Amino acid sequence: MLPNDFSLPHIVAMALLLISWFAYSTIFKLIGKQTINNQLKAVRREWIKQITMHGRSPFDAIMVGHIVHSVAFFGSATLIVLAGLFSIVINLDSIHSTMAGLHFIESLSIELFSANFALLAVVLTISFFSFIYALRKLVYAIAMIGALPVVKGSNKVDYAEDNLQQLIDDTTTVMTESLKTFNFGIRGYYYAIAAMFLFVSAYACIVITLSATAILIYRQMNTTTAQSINQYIKQRESDSDSDS
Repeated sequence: MLPNDFSLPHIVAMALLLISWFAYSTIFKLIGKQTINNQLKAVRREWIKQITMHGRSPFDAIMVGHIVHSVAFFGSATLIVLAGLFSIVINLDSIHSTMAGLHFIESLSIELFSANFALLAVVLTISFFSFIYALRKLVYAIAMIGALPVVKGSNKVDYAEDNLQQLIDDTTTVMTESLKTFNFGIRGYYYAIAAMFLFVSAYACIVITLSATAILIYRQMNTTTAQSINQYIKQRESDSDSDS
């Protein structure tokens, strides 16, 4: 049974939060743009290609290790946050009473307060499993990188060009998919903040959700970093076309 004060604005706020999060990539497709994360697939492919030409270097190991440690860190940090959230459940009544005395927070029934809390926990739980899944896919990518043949240099092996390109493409895809899953979990933190504003009001949650989405889109399209990455990718594509 739904809480008596579970109004239309609350339904809209919760739905908008989840839709904005899960439809993030679709938004870029609708406006005819690609995210930087997708465009960087070309850069990762070139990195994997260089490994097949020159062999694995200490730099490659450092970079892959850095990515793995970053994903593992966020997974561990999110688990700690979740443990803290679930420990709050024991004292949910007292926390509800305390927050009800704050003037900038609208009056909520204990049922709606629990629903808001559950949404926040769900967002962080999904983020946690995203980090775990990203880490698992990274393990697959590392195994594929380690098995790549070297076709130039002192350790040169004979390998058909078509087969080599397929290996490069598949390895790049697995690494890109793992990082896309990781980025999905990172975006969950933005929307977890929006979910926290449900305790203030449904309208505050809607504003923060739209603001977080706008910030994420802006960072992918209009920042100096985004523009530099786009120029880098265009230059690499231009160099590849001229070489061919």
